Amino acid sequence: IHHCGLVFLMIRSALLFMTVLVSATALEGETVFESKPTRIHLLELFTSQGCSSCLPAEAWLSNLKNDPRLWQDFVPLAFHVDYWDHLGWRDLFASKVWTERQADYSARWKSESVYTPAFVLNGVEWRGTAVPPAGTEKTGVLKIVIKDDRVTATFKPEVKATRPYDIHVARLGCALGSDVTAGENRGRKMVHDFVVLGLTNETMKAGA
Repeated sequence: IHHCGLVFLMIRSALLFMTVLVSATALEGETVFESKPTRIHLLELFTSQGCSSCLPAEAWLSNLKNDPRLWQDFVPLAFHVDYWDHLGWRDLFASKVWTERQADYSARWKSESVYTPAFVLNGVEWRGTAVPPAGTEKTGVLKIVIKDDRVTATFKPEVKATRPYDIHVARLGCALGSDVTAGENRGRKMVHDFVVLGLTNETMKAGA
């Protein structure tokens, strides 16, 4: 597995996405990540190896590796859902948890169904063709320190808050190849990028 690395995300509430991806520096055995103070976009793709119409969406997402704004203005994540597995091919990266994540979005939008490929931008259903410019809204600075397998996070919000924050750490895989032998994509060799391989969620006290 080729890892893209770790993505650190701050989410204030279910409706307001405040995402910050960070640049790294190494100091005396520790790695320090620090974000920009402005909000950047969280772009999610719900996809499946069993869905033939997902191929163009996957190709478009992979092409974002060449965008100079990657990690600075936007963060792409690919969640593989499992509801296509009944067609004969079990998606190697699919998870029921990611299917539930999409279902939660659908319920929030009062939609009657889920589908793939489906893009979500900052928590909103999205059918655009180009990632919009980063916003200018200042949200705060997230600082992550990794030392001896211990991760410490501190967040300084632009506006002081009394509610806790959620911090999400996503482990991503890139250039993940699969030879699909059944289902709609039978006979294809598929390559995936920005695949979510794991997601850890923690609550951070306000001002922590």
